[in-house]
Amino acid sequence: MTTEAQIKDTVTNNDVVLFMKGTKEMPQCGFSSRVAGVLNFMGVEFADVNVLADEALRQGIKDYSDWPTVPQLYVKGEFVGGCDIVTEMTLSGELDTLLEKEGVAFNKEAADKIREANAD
Repeated sequence: MTTEAQIKDTVTNNDVVLFMKGTKEMPQCGFSSRVAGVLNFMGVEFADVNVLADEALRQGIKDYSDWPTVPQLYVKGEFVGGCDIVTEMTLSGELDTLLEKEGVAFNKEAADKIREANAD
């Protein structure tokens, strides 16, 4: 299976996928840690793919999405964005809206707590 086929298979067979440096239990960079932390705190079930374990995958995900950095979040096969975009979406409530629209379970109270803790 090609790297592109492997990525496509992963994003289409999991509702939520985070391509990241490290794992959701042990992130290996701050940006990956932030996105995994948000998803974990919100109780979102997601597949984590450690790009550090496979150089072809590390470059392949960048080519697949045409996005130059990792982490990369996918919901129902669609690329959502990286750390900055996911952070903005979380704080604005857009991530809640996307998850609700796609039928992905999450803890709304936890999402609200994130916004409360980051309110100006």
